[in-house]
Amino acid sequence: MIGNLGCAVILCLPVPLAFLVGYSAWRAGEDWAWIALAIGGVGLVAIPLPTLRFTRRAFPRITRRDRLKDRSIPYGDDTFVLWAPRSEPSSVQARLVRADVLEASLVRYDPEGGAGFTTYGGGLSPDEFTPLVRMRLRVHDGDEAEVADRFETTGEWRVPSLCLSAVTAGRLAVLVDPGRPADPADPRVPGRVTPHWPRSALLAGTRTCRVIDLDGRPTDVTRRPVRQLRQMRISRAAGGIEMTGDTTDLRRLDPAVAARYTAVAEQDRAAPEDRAPVTEPGEESRWLVDSLPGEAAGFGPVGRRWSRRGGVLVRARFLQMTATNTFQSHGPVLDTVLRIHPADGTPAFDAARRLTVPMNYLAVLHRTREVVLYAAPNGRSFVVDWARTNLLAGTTAATVITPEGQELPVTERPDVIWALMNLLASRGISNPAPVLDLRKRPMSAASGAVMDAVRGSASEVGAGRG
Repeated sequence: MIGNLGCAVILCLPVPLAFLVGYSAWRAGEDWAWIALAIGGVGLVAIPLPTLRFTRRAFPRITRRDRLKDRSIPYGDDTFVLWAPRSEPSSVQARLVRADVLEASLVRYDPEGGAGFTTYGGGLSPDEFTPLVRMRLRVHDGDEAEVADRFETTGEWRVPSLCLSAVTAGRLAVLVDPGRPADPADPRVPGRVTPHWPRSALLAGTRTCRVIDLDGRPTDVTRRPVRQLRQMRISRAAGGIEMTGDTTDLRRLDPAVAARYTAVAEQDRAAPEDRAPVTEPGEESRWLVDSLPGEAAGFGPVGRRWSRRGGVLVRARFLQMTATNTFQSHGPVLDTVLRIHPADGTPAFDAARRLTVPMNYLAVLHRTREVVLYAAPNGRSFVVDWARTNLLAGTTAATVITPEGQELPVTERPDVIWALMNLLASRGISNPAPVLDLRKRPMSAASGAVMDAVRGSASEVGAGRG
């Protein structure tokens, strides 16, 4: 706050100077003194305004005033809308197909500018803030069922941070352009392969996808890659179809386009497609999380004053993320919509807030959109706790070490992790690391309740609060 105040003073320095000049002129009896005094007075009053604006941007506290006002998108409890940066235009002859990510590794991500905010013009993701990733792909060039049309290719591609989860999930939508050979010396690769990142996020299941048919019946097609690819090809041939949130309503489309969508739906009903896994096998070969910047995961620190005054942790969920043209070194600045569930049992509410989202969290966005907030004791404001959020999301392994020294992994048990976080917070016990070692002295008093939580006895943990 003090730094922002100093910045605001410097920016508004000419106006307070006018106030001083006006005061001197008034002492000298000059008639024009009141003009300079008025300008200076306005400047002095205006200094707090940019100060508060800069502070709110750097410390994004969520309050009731951030309640969502735009209700044009009906958000369900499992809805997630993702508006990623647009991909570069492709040639008409390029074929839209699926590619499996077999291996991935981070080649380079080294933006300049430190922890400050950097803003660019245009709708594309700038290279400076777009990780360069080396991937080995298996491309399904042709019908999804034809094994003979598959080939492998390796290359380096810029991956927008909002679409990193598609790499972790292992499913991409790519364009194969036969007019631009990838490697003339390798005839097995029929053309240049270019990932289409917004469609990849859809194919990977990061963004949810629904279709409303001509009779008004909704169908969830999330993680049904065969049907989704067929729909994407129809959309591409039609010049693009805008989704309302995560939904395509056939009643609003051109009749010819709607008929093609209906044919795809009938084909799917005749031969139902199994839902693809959240993550394709071999995730460890494409795990970029450890190489990406972001808050280190942990059970989190606890401020004793916050805990004594009744501060609590609150669970929320992202409903929407929209790319902006502003970035920080550890993640993009996004326009987000969250559904917050207050700890006092009052109805959940949706809030819209611009947040910097760390890249290591974005890389597992296909798994979870949950987020941990710590609430002010009065319950009127919330702040995202990225350390706890990342632990709940599984960016780092979470472990409990029993008093006997046995290690108990709890990484894939988010409800247990959530119970442990609340237990520690209620007792004012800080544990910034992702490992709870019950052999250590601060943890000894809570070891019984911790073991109850690990064994699944959440009721015992609830009784231990207070």
